[in-house]
Amino acid sequence: MRFFGSRFGGLYVFGLVFLAISLVLRVALAVRAGPEVGLGLPVLAQVIFVGLLFDLVAYFYFVSPAALFLVLAPDRVLRWRINRYVSLFLYGAAIAVLLFNDVAEWLFWDEFESRYNFVAVDYLVYTQELVGNAFESYPVVPVLVGIGVVAVAIVLLTRKWFMASFESTSSLVGRLKVGAVYLAVPLLSLLAVDQSMFRISENHYTNELAKNGLYTFFAALWHNEIDYEDFYVTEDDEAAFSRARELVAPGERFTDDGPLGITRDVVHPGEEKRSNVIILVVESLSAEFVGALGSKDGLTPNLDRLADEGLLFRNFYATGTRTDRGLEAITLSIPPTPGRSLVKRPDNANLFSIGQIFGRRGYDAKFIYSGYSTFDNMQTFFEDNGFRTVDGADFPKDEITFSNAWGVCDQDLYRRAVKECDESSAAGRPFCFILLTTSNHRPFTFPPQVKVPPGRGRFQGVWYTDYAIGEFVAAARARPWFDNTLLVIVADHCASSAGKAEVPVAKYHIPLLIYAPKLVKPGRVDSVASQIDIAPTVLGLLNFSYRSKFFGADLLRQDPARALVGNYEKIGLYRDGKLALLWPRRKSQVYEVSPDGRQRQAPMDNRLLADTMAYYQSAAYLVRHGLYRPE
Repeated sequence: MRFFGSRFGGLYVFGLVFLAISLVLRVALAVRAGPEVGLGLPVLAQVIFVGLLFDLVAYFYFVSPAALFLVLAPDRVLRWRINRYVSLFLYGAAIAVLLFNDVAEWLFWDEFESRYNFVAVDYLVYTQELVGNAFESYPVVPVLVGIGVVAVAIVLLTRKWFMASFESTSSLVGRLKVGAVYLAVPLLSLLAVDQSMFRISENHYTNELAKNGLYTFFAALWHNEIDYEDFYVTEDDEAAFSRARELVAPGERFTDDGPLGITRDVVHPGEEKRSNVIILVVESLSAEFVGALGSKDGLTPNLDRLADEGLLFRNFYATGTRTDRGLEAITLSIPPTPGRSLVKRPDNANLFSIGQIFGRRGYDAKFIYSGYSTFDNMQTFFEDNGFRTVDGADFPKDEITFSNAWGVCDQDLYRRAVKECDESSAAGRPFCFILLTTSNHRPFTFPPQVKVPPGRGRFQGVWYTDYAIGEFVAAARARPWFDNTLLVIVADHCASSAGKAEVPVAKYHIPLLIYAPKLVKPGRVDSVASQIDIAPTVLGLLNFSYRSKFFGADLLRQDPARALVGNYEKIGLYRDGKLALLWPRRKSQVYEVSPDGRQRQAPMDNRLLADTMAYYQSAAYLVRHGLYRPE
């Protein structure tokens, strides 16, 4: 009791509560992850020790304002009745915040199988979608009531210990000694502690369990952009570009003034085709759900039929784990450089994009989105890079049959898209439209008139996604512009990107289908490729000649046999059954990827590592120096 009766006793009590709540969450998440964690006794000891270290760091950050007050406040201020009541209220509120965070982390893990990261930071910025999605997906009011009840119970159980500190006497020197520790730990942690210390295993789940969510959230908020040159393994810039040129366009003549660039002329003999293009970007459509790619769940009969009649790419990969990464790769054909995608970075106007190429040819280029395109900065990005935006705010009430927190349902989006196609066609303009859906996203709610089969939310979402695509294609097929239109169907990313490995390649596998019965012969393409290859492939099908800075390949004329994948900090190159990964602190590692998706460390492959560096270093250089722009 004497320990808690000191000037800082209230912080000691809160510290024990903080550590206990953090431990309960860590254990709960370990149980939730199940056998994927693989916790033997040595690993368990590491998780607990490292987890305790970061819980303590987070605790000292959390209470530093209170510690500063306790250093400066005289004894008479501490004893004021109003200060006691306010302090007790703040104590209870802080406990409620911790409990709310536990619930939020549990739900975040359920969605992303990780502690907080850039995704959590991004979601916090867009409160309308976040709050709306929460109320539509979960019993928010009962959860909040439960949090309040538990917080009050903890306060009542610990109130006597917490209040004992208000009877203490202290000297300024004594307060400074203890306060110096409370204020020095956050400062030293800022200088000496980083997230790389979480990496105690090759198992992704183990590393995530060792983290503290509050710490990782503010670390992501602080480091929302990562400079490649400062944090990643590099080589001489000229050497990196020399290798990048061999990878991107082997044997081509480059037109840059000097060796630091990949600009070249793409020439296709003959007349350019003035075909329309619709790039349908489907929310969270993992390859594992698609029957044409091996699924036995029967969720995608419409896509499977289109795959039989179209050109299906069977070894195609997303570049990232978020929608903005997919849009970045599709429109800019650039590797996923570390940190935020270019969609959300400042100074991202007038980049070298597919929109610029179509715009110069008189195409009507639009980005049509189910929700509000201010989300993830999509409106600014697209309108500054050759597209006009049409989003949920542009839908009149009579065009909306159903919507949720993310926007209108897929059927409403497709009906509006057909209308936009009709208008462009009637005006005599070819069009390039990028459509982005939202229905295959939690809370997985759908128009009541659509009889969605019973089952789990995600499976219902995939079924409805496929159902709406079937309706869209049927409606489009009846239009005069359809026979001269390339329909490109691709996912933005997978439904889940977590696994035992840091970057599980199998969780990046998505469908790519090009459907145009009068323009493209049906077939199968087995080359390993990724979203950066879409733009060059589409432009190749149209026989366009243009000056290019794209990193991607025309998959019908070149076999890149590689995929570029990343997750904000870790960036990689997948080729020939191996994955080379780069991450901050200039670290690198090569993994073997078995046919069933399992990954294990492999001896360093210097050539693969050099190629990985070449892709990412050259891309980062062009972006950093403002050179990824049309000439």
